[in-house]
Amino acid sequence: MCDDGSTDNTYQIAEKYAKRHSNIVLIKNEQNRGLNYTLNHCLELADTEYVARMDGDDISLPTRFEKEIAFLDAHPEVAIVSCPMIHFDENGDYRAGTAIEHPDKNSFINGSPFCHAPSIFRTSAIKSVGGYTVDKKFLRIEDYNLFMKLYAAGYRGCNIQEPLYKMRDDRTAYTRRTFRARYNSFRARLVAYKTLNIRWYNYPSALRPIIIGILPYPLYKILRKLKYKD
Repeated sequence: MCDDGSTDNTYQIAEKYAKRHSNIVLIKNEQNRGLNYTLNHCLELADTEYVARMDGDDISLPTRFEKEIAFLDAHPEVAIVSCPMIHFDENGDYRAGTAIEHPDKNSFINGSPFCHAPSIFRTSAIKSVGGYTVDKKFLRIEDYNLFMKLYAAGYRGCNIQEPLYKMRDDRTAYTRRTFRARYNSFRARLVAYKTLNIRWYNYPSALRPIIIGILPYPLYKILRKLKYKD
């Protein structure tokens, strides 16, 4: 558990859990450093074969770790395993996502080919590419950049075709995403296209996050309903 420079009593609460459970390693950033830095701080102490992701307000279904670890054990050629997610809010589940089973480099054209939160990585693979890129240019897009670095280094991943994870996802979250975050996504896509040698005629696809950001919200809702039928 890493406290990223909290200013309330979060660290003291975490200490109580760490004392109660000997397998919890508690660390602290002296000031708020952001997700990229904090994830790497945790990775520095990871000494297991695999490292798993999860966000604090989400739910891993009971068989998630069992099935993902069994998959990695059975497929030594795979460095990343993830799965589709079930989206829920205060009113309950409202849609289940999908995921490409065997992503290739062209899967990065339309965004991240893996859901970050339910991912499990081979620790050696993620450390071999230097973990997450600590740069403000990749804030809110650090997962896409990490997956790209792994693929550029020759690693590959797979998505189990069963939702094993539930993500708390406010249906209006789109409206709160800043232009800076969308611009970071655009820039990260350009970096990925160049690094992975994606053909030039796909480059206009990098503008998708910015285009979505400038759509009138009523139009966005219509397009979203057509895509997800939620």
